[in-house]
Amino acid sequence: MTTIKPAAAARIFPALMAALATLAGEAAAADWPAEVRIATSSYQDNGKVSVRGSALTHRIIEEGWLEAELGKRGVKLAWFPITPGDTGASTNEAFASHRIDFANYGDLPSLTLNAGGIKTQVIVPSGPGSDTYLLVPPDSQDKSILDLKGKRVSLHRGRPWELGFLRLIDSQHLGYGDFKMFNINPQAGASALSAGSVDALYTNGAFLLEEKGVGKIIWSTKDAPLDWKMRAELWGAADFTGKYPELAQLVATAYVKAAYWASQEANREEVIKIGTRNGTPESVVRRGYDDSGVGWKDRWNPLFDDVVYAHYRHTVEFATQKKLVGKKLDPGQLVEPKFLQAALKELKLEGYWTPRSLVAAGR
Repeated sequence: MTTIKPAAAARIFPALMAALATLAGEAAAADWPAEVRIATSSYQDNGKVSVRGSALTHRIIEEGWLEAELGKRGVKLAWFPITPGDTGASTNEAFASHRIDFANYGDLPSLTLNAGGIKTQVIVPSGPGSDTYLLVPPDSQDKSILDLKGKRVSLHRGRPWELGFLRLIDSQHLGYGDFKMFNINPQAGASALSAGSVDALYTNGAFLLEEKGVGKIIWSTKDAPLDWKMRAELWGAADFTGKYPELAQLVATAYVKAAYWASQEANREEVIKIGTRNGTPESVVRRGYDDSGVGWKDRWNPLFDDVVYAHYRHTVEFATQKKLVGKKLDPGQLVEPKFLQAALKELKLEGYWTPRSLVAAGR
């Protein structure tokens, strides 16, 4: 039997432990996926598909930090393009078939996905939410949803803005049966409004239609309680974030870094320029950012605060009551704040944004 002398052991054991640590690290890395796949809306740019329509996506790609950090771990960054025509259904299908790990998209499709048994969670919230609009033809005499009772209304069902419409008609003790509903996408709905084939259109992109003279806005969620607004957050597949928390943290940190960049007044013009890359006129982009009365910095506020939590509590309750989802969900299971909290700490941004309260938001 060979006895290892203390002096030799002092030299051997540290080297052995280092070698084991290296092997353990290599084993963990080998278990990582080949790619981190993030779905984002796309558009045609000179005949090619571009995924840079979102200011945050554009910044993440331009900065290159996320791609580099993943690369250090032997993992590629892959952007999964989603066409704007049916974002919710396409993204849900991609999550369900495990073709994506993250997506920045709306609340109602996400609830539908979770009710179907595919668990995703909000990783990074996205500002105060965006407004949705009720439009009628420019020469219409209709001034409210009550004036449209019995008339033809275009609404793309299952999209995030459906919740705003449902809240509006519910507040007036109306239901779908009080209208002649046309379930068509926003582009077809705009064409139908222009042609006089429908009497109203409920959608999220209204300013361009007003500028083109297609319709006029008679109501929007700007004048409604804050939790009526449409929310689109960064959602992560729970099985991915649970298995690869280090990679999920990199994605969350990249989005917070991008939100911080976008929130600075010095970058406002660049953000607006990014918004025109998909062909949207600059005047429409500016109006969209200026319309809601939210300050520029707070527009990019990613905090999990009272407004976010209340939105999902109320939205789950309302969607269940109206049978938009197949089963009652636990709102607490739809959010995972730990990645955001770690990102804010790492980036020294813990006091940069102010949490919003429902009282301050006018609730």
